[in-house]
Amino acid sequence: MMEAVRRELVRMRESPALWRELRYERARDGDGYVCDRNVARRAKVLWALQYDHRPEDVALVRWLAEQEACCRREAPFQGLSEETRLAGFLLADYRQVADVWLHWEIKRANFDTWAGYDLEHLFAAGVGETVAFVRESGHADRDAVLGLLLDEQGRARVSAEELAQWRQSQRSSFPVDPAGEDPLTWVERAKLVGDRGLARRELDRWMGGQARDDATLSVLCHQLAALGAYAEAAQAQRERLVYADSPWDSASAYRSLAGLERQAGDHRAARDALRLCRRALDGVPGWSMVGLGRMYVEELFLLAGAAEGALAEAVFAEADHQAREVPGLPMVVLRAAAEAAGKIGDETNAERYQQLCDAERARIDTAVAQARGHRDTPRS
Repeated sequence: MMEAVRRELVRMRESPALWRELRYERARDGDGYVCDRNVARRAKVLWALQYDHRPEDVALVRWLAEQEACCRREAPFQGLSEETRLAGFLLADYRQVADVWLHWEIKRANFDTWAGYDLEHLFAAGVGETVAFVRESGHADRDAVLGLLLDEQGRARVSAEELAQWRQSQRSSFPVDPAGEDPLTWVERAKLVGDRGLARRELDRWMGGQARDDATLSVLCHQLAALGAYAEAAQAQRERLVYADSPWDSASAYRSLAGLERQAGDHRAARDALRLCRRALDGVPGWSMVGLGRMYVEELFLLAGAAEGALAEAVFAEADHQAREVPGLPMVVLRAAAEAAGKIGDETNAERYQQLCDAERARIDTAVAQARGHRDTPRS
């Protein structure tokens, strides 16, 4: 993969006119979700720059950082991606004081960037230099940025020593040699560009150096499921069961196992896991009032919608029974219930659950409208 990303960087160095190929472009993926059409292409150039960024690349890095700021601002699920962090690291490495405004745009892009994009990025040109530059500017966001850079006593929130330590930490996070990367980094990168074969090879390489403890098996389950290897993910999840040392942990583990078995197509194994989940829930006080209980009911309906024949009917009957014991089912569960009922030909329950789903949607819309109206009401 590295040869391909290096070639892409060489192309981008030929002409700024090509950079538009890397711009943020709102699109929808195969599942209908909002996405950035060019996120993978932009990521490839960022990866190449990590291992080979030159003084003359500063304008390209700045362009990429601008696109990441736009992407994070428009992302429907918020988030702070590794590519955004990498763009910020590369931009900070140039230590250009005027880039404080671009770091600010990334920082304030969404809730997650505000919390997770390090303040040190804004001080990258130096603590004193940055504060003086912002104080003397006529930028529209001058006061907001100063309020972020300085504490209540007017002192910089980051010291020169802390900035130096941060730079060292960032270099450790983004090594200059591809061989120095954690294999899981390459797993994520391969998934982003759609190279599942490489992702699996890197995942196997990572597992070769790990003990099969709970933390490792948790990562393995997640990664295998993301690669569509649901049967293997289920096997890893079964290994994790030994680490569940409370009724809550057991119920959660069995619910996760049921979902993996369902996606692997072993619907009877999924039903068995859900029975064990329900048994474990008996040891959780007030289980029907908590999120885990609602997730258990959702998995029952999902299994009813995936299974066939008598098994689907039996699982739906159990799901319907359990649903009546769990108040406040969210819309996603009610939708799964309506779809499962329709699949088994139970029109009465399909209509009932669809009505409940529509009522919940109306309730949410009303609450959102009221919240917006309250927010927009002028204060006297």
